[in-house]
Amino acid sequence: MVVLAAAIVVKSGKVLISRQYVDMSRIRIEGLLAAFPKLVGMGKQHTYIETENVRYVYQPIESLFLLLVTTKQSNILEDLATLTLLSKLVPEYSMSLDEEGILRAAFELIFAFDEVISLGHKESVTVAQVKQYCEMESHEEKLHKLVMQNKINDTKDVMKRKANEIDKSKIEKNKPGFSSMSSMGSGRLESSFNDLSISSGGGGGFGSGSGFGMISDVEPINTKPKDRSRSSVTAPPKSSGMKLGKSGKNQLMESLKAEGEDIIEDVKPTSQSRASAPPPTDPFTLTVEEKLNVALRRDGGVSSFDMQGTLSLQILNQEDGFVQVQIETGGNPEILFKTHPNINRDMFNNENILGLKRPDQPFPTGQGGDGVGLLRWRMQRAEESMVPLTINCWPSVSGNETYVSLEYEASAMFDLTNVIIIVPLPALRDAPSVRQCDGDWRYDPRNSVLEWSILLIDNTNRGGSMEFVVPPADSSAFFPISVQFAAASTYSGLKVTGMIPLRGGGGVTPRFVQRTQLIAQNYQVV
Repeated sequence: MVVLAAAIVVKSGKVLISRQYVDMSRIRIEGLLAAFPKLVGMGKQHTYIETENVRYVYQPIESLFLLLVTTKQSNILEDLATLTLLSKLVPEYSMSLDEEGILRAAFELIFAFDEVISLGHKESVTVAQVKQYCEMESHEEKLHKLVMQNKINDTKDVMKRKANEIDKSKIEKNKPGFSSMSSMGSGRLESSFNDLSISSGGGGGFGSGSGFGMISDVEPINTKPKDRSRSSVTAPPKSSGMKLGKSGKNQLMESLKAEGEDIIEDVKPTSQSRASAPPPTDPFTLTVEEKLNVALRRDGGVSSFDMQGTLSLQILNQEDGFVQVQIETGGNPEILFKTHPNINRDMFNNENILGLKRPDQPFPTGQGGDGVGLLRWRMQRAEESMVPLTINCWPSVSGNETYVSLEYEASAMFDLTNVIIIVPLPALRDAPSVRQCDGDWRYDPRNSVLEWSILLIDNTNRGGSMEFVVPPADSSAFFPISVQFAAASTYSGLKVTGMIPLRGGGGVTPRFVQRTQLIAQNYQVV
C-alpha cells in the first residue's frame, strides 16, 4: 500500500474528514492526524514531513490542510500528483473552503476521494471523470420506482372505489322498506363484499370480516383476478396474522449480536450487483501475482515451500490487442518460467518479449476476472532464509495458568502489510488475558481463535512479540497457526518495461498499468 489515509484538517489540529485505505484502528489514525500539526513548522515551504514510520504530504488550502498519510517507501512524485488532483476536487464539491463548507460536503468529498485512490494507489482519472462517476444515475432504479408508484396509485384508486360502494350499501340499508327486501339487500352486500376482495391490478380487503366501514392498508400483489362466481361470504378474510419465521430469525440474530458475535447475512448475488463492479479504465492492465504455500515447523525449519506466480494481461478494447509485452525478470536461476501455449516461446527466451505465435491475431480482452494469463513461474525451496515471516510460539504451564509467548521475525526482503496471525485456542469461557502486544488483537469466541494483527511490517518493526494467558491447556492446542499478509514486491522481481504496438502505433509505447503483489495463500506453522 502507498496511501494510508487522505484527510482535511484545520490548522489548529481538528480533523474534519478522513478516509482510510488500509485496515487501521481509529486510535492509530487519530494519533497520526493529531501529531501532524505539531510537526508543521512556521514559514517553511516544504510539502512533506517524514517521521519514523510514515510520511505526511500536505498542501495548505486557506485555513485548512489537505493531507495524505503515506508509507515512507511510496513514490513522492506520485503522492504529489495525487495531492494535486485532490486539491482540485475540494473546491468542486465545497461551496466555501472553511470548516462549515467542508463538513457540509463531507460525504461528497469522501466519494470523490474514493474515485481517485483505490486500495492506496492513484487511479488514472481527471476531475471531469470523477464528477461524472459520482453523478451516475441508474435507469433501472428510476424505472422500478416509477412502476412501484403506479401500483400504489392504482391501489389507492381501488380503495376509494370500494369505500364509495360501502357507503352506498349503508344508504340502501337505512332506506324505508329495507326489512321487507332483506334477502335482496343481503345479496347486494355479499356482492360488494366479494368485489372488495378482488381487484384487477392487486388485492385488497377488510381488517375484519364483520366491520364494513373499516378498511385496512391495501398492498398490491402480483396475482390473477379471482373468479367472482366462486367467491363466497363464508370465506375467511385475509389478515396479517402472526409471522413466526421472520421474527424468530431476527430475534436469534439480535441475541447473537448482543453476545458479541459477528453476524453475516446471507445475500444472494444478483445480476445487478455483479454488473455494478467498475470496469477497467486503463487500456492495458498487467497483474504480477505470486502466491505462497508454506508450512513451517513449530520447533524451527521449513517443512514445505512453494511459490507460484502468474502474469496476466487485461485489455480494455479489442482493437488494441495487437501488441507485445516487453518484460524484465529478476535473473533468479531457481525460478522456472512457463509461457502460455499460444505465446512465442523462442521470442521470450531470446528477447524477453511476450507475443502471440500468430502476430495477425490480437490478444483477447479478458475482462472477466484478472485477465488473460501470459506467463507462469514456480519456485520450491526448503530454506528458512527464504520465508518472509517466521513465527515462534512458546506455551508454558505455570500453576493453574498457561502462559503463551508469541514472536515474529520478518525478513528484510519484503515489507508486509495487513499481517494477521491466527492462533487457535482451547475452549474458553472468557477471553484470554493479553499481557503485552505489539499491534492489535481480537478474540473470536465463535471460532475460538486469537487474531494478532500488524498493519505494516517494515524496517522499523522487523520483530515483535505478544503474550497472553489462558487456563491450563496442552501445547498442541495452539497449533496450527495460520498467517495472512501481502507485499508489494515479489520473489521473481518481474517487471513490465513496455508495450510494443504491432499496428497503427507509430512506435509510441501505449499507456499501461502494472499491479504487483505477493500474498500468503496457505501459510501455517504446524
